[in-house]
Amino acid sequence: MPTYVTLLSWTDQGIRAYKETAARADAFASALQKLGGKLVSIYWTVGPYDLVGIVEAPDDETATAALLQLGGVGNVRSTTLRAFGRDEVEGIIAKASA
Repeated sequence: MPTYVTLLSWTDQGIRAYKETAARADAFASALQKLGGKLVSIYWTVGPYDLVGIVEAPDDETATAALLQLGGVGNVRSTTLRAFGRDEVEGIIAKASA
């Protein structure tokens, strides 16, 4: 399943309700699971982003739908990166070298 690294920043609304952040992460994991994806891990961070999530989804459309739902609640803004594992990147290199 494709992997995505999601960099999340709290909105003004999200930071005001910081005490609910763990419950919101659980709600996102449930919503993602209903769409066929998985929240592999989530980290609360210090620096330019407030959270980093590792997400698996069957395809880009599913990942995008889940992140639209998440953003639509209004607590975070996201920047998402498609991540490739070692096997995937070796396949990409093989295609590029053909």
